[in-house]
Amino acid sequence: MATLGQRRATIVAMEENTLAILDSAEAKDTQDANDDRIAYLNAVRLASILADSPSPPTNKMAEAVFQILRVGKSLESIMESFRLLNELENCYPPAYVSNMDTSGSPILVVVEEAWSPFGFGSDVARSGKEPAAEIPLGPIDASGFHLLIQGLVEVADEANFQALDLKAIRRMLLFQYIVNALKGDFVPRNCVYKDTMNWNLLRESLLNMLLGSRRIIYKNLMKDCLSIMCGFQISNNFECSENPEAASGDDTALAIAVLEARKSTCIAMQKLLTIIMELDMSKNKAEMQGCTTRADGVRTPLVEIILDELTYDQDMLSQFLQNHLQVFTEPKWKLEIILRYFSKYTAKPSVHTRRSNGCTDDVTFNGVLRRLMDSTSSRNIIKKISTEVVQLLVAHAFQAHLSRSCQNFDGINDSDEVKATPLTEICKNLVSAFRSLRRMDEKMDILPFAKEALFTAATILSPKS
Repeated sequence: MATLGQRRATIVAMEENTLAILDSAEAKDTQDANDDRIAYLNAVRLASILADSPSPPTNKMAEAVFQILRVGKSLESIMESFRLLNELENCYPPAYVSNMDTSGSPILVVVEEAWSPFGFGSDVARSGKEPAAEIPLGPIDASGFHLLIQGLVEVADEANFQALDLKAIRRMLLFQYIVNALKGDFVPRNCVYKDTMNWNLLRESLLNMLLGSRRIIYKNLMKDCLSIMCGFQISNNFECSENPEAASGDDTALAIAVLEARKSTCIAMQKLLTIIMELDMSKNKAEMQGCTTRADGVRTPLVEIILDELTYDQDMLSQFLQNHLQVFTEPKWKLEIILRYFSKYTAKPSVHTRRSNGCTDDVTFNGVLRRLMDSTSSRNIIKKISTEVVQLLVAHAFQAHLSRSCQNFDGINDSDEVKATPLTEICKNLVSAFRSLRRMDEKMDILPFAKEALFTAATILSPKS
């Protein structure tokens, strides 16, 4: 086992190698340079993860690994640096929850000296949407993050995966790592916030500082994220027509890497949007309790931005129904988005206050089903929304509600509606709602996904189940 002195000597030697790595980051793409980068990554992994007594990497060492990801000249160095960064994030989290409090309450532990890929310094407002450009090397700030998102929009718009290169893969993997870092900082903070209601914990989160920066136009950023979600949906037709196995050698590896990176980037975007919606929910609670100040600013909740895009962009609505509700695998948010969409086309309560925390019937799934069961209400809804869209929304909402019911059975659900409304009642009302739709539109064909929902409901209602 290495002594403390030996470990220090190793760190000093690696620091010297780090300077060489940073100085040669823009070196030509030579095999020797690539071999040096791979050897460096292996050395960091050995010292910080695989050693008998591993030590966290210094800030310079972590910065060098981060820089290899951003400027790597080979697929191997890019993938290895990405993997190492995530391993280091897991081994040495910059924030975590501890039960060190004498009362047993969770407390947040923030490792102040931990390296971070972010740097939020001056916060000068940007004037309009600037064209996409290269992200400056160094810590990622708010404007650099938006430049990364704009670059991903270009990647998502590229129909031919064979036209994508290492630069595109670097962008996608950089985004995935940034999201992992944002989530790693936000989740423990939000966990402790729910227990303590201390808004300062979330006010100082990386995610809140990023979204609250005046260097970005928040709505444009969110719309770009939704565009990426649309563009990165990989259909079976795409995978069949663009078969990477038809290529050979390095081209085959690059093609497979592009396809996998697109899928992983789409999942990472889901994670990002999910934690943003979680932050919005926590901020709303803090506002109702008077814990926020004018310095926290006003930000349109992401759910409202999504609903506006779905309302006014029929192409996005179609893609969202076909793909995004499958991508939003978190039942809580899938159901929330659908119910909020229905609420735009149903009668609103006569009185609705900002601090109201009651749940009215029209924003619950059972409430939506009851409205569809009523002939007058159902007729008004399908005048504004086609029966096909209504079918898909209801079927997806049922799928999400069913998932939440299973979570409630396991004791991990906090949904009041799931606890209050028997599943059998939901199933009966689902069948009745579809009967009502058929009465309104006798020529309506039941869509395959809706048939699956009806079959599931009928199975649950069956005496044999």
